[in-house]
Amino acid sequence: MDPIKYFTFSMIISISGIRGILLNRRNIPIMSMPIDSMLLAVNSNFLVFSVSSDDMMGQSFASLVSTVAAAESAIGLAIFVITFRVRGTIAVESINSIQG
Repeated sequence: MDPIKYFTFSMIISISGIRGILLNRRNIPIMSMPIDSMLLAVNSNFLVFSVSSDDMMGQSFASLVSTVAAAESAIGLAIFVITFRVRGTIAVESINSIQG
């Protein structure tokens, strides 16, 4: 197994996630998708390190990151629904006016 290929693939996913966050600032759900892709890249790094070093710790961290990603998606979806019910839109420009 050549880990360089997998690290390169993970780096490409991370860079595309950062690019997606910087370029798509209009809609909140579209902004959250690149964050999930960056978490996927971190998971793949953990798994490659785990397999290459013959250690189970990377797989444990990968399951932890997957759990955090699922929780982030659930909380983000709840925030989207509440924001849409209150404001009628989920555009980022209208959220800047929220004061609390």
